[in-house]
Amino acid sequence: MISMMLEEFIETLGHEVRGVASTVDEACQMVREGGFDLAVVDCNLNGEEVWPATELLEQAGIPYILSSGGSISSVPQPYSARPMLAKPYTIGAISDLIEAAEVRLA
Repeated sequence: MISMMLEEFIETLGHEVRGVASTVDEACQMVREGGFDLAVVDCNLNGEEVWPATELLEQAGIPYILSSGGSISSVPQPYSARPMLAKPYTIGAISDLIEAAEVRLA
């Protein structure tokens, strides 16, 4: 449900959602395949920490926004400076983070 709401918000803001991963393996595969210019990454996918996927995003130079419903104190140092989208999501917060990421993309 939360993922669907996030997709709806992103599409309402005029962006295309290229895919949704429910496991770290799926997320890693999506990064390897590419075809997108920004990712919103939940820190915990199906009980697994998502850091292998964020490492691939870093290596590929693809900007990303982290998302968490829990404590952000457990975010490892290499990723702790990344923008963080806290749950519950709001369209305003998502818009602000996407806009900031797009400025860095330009």
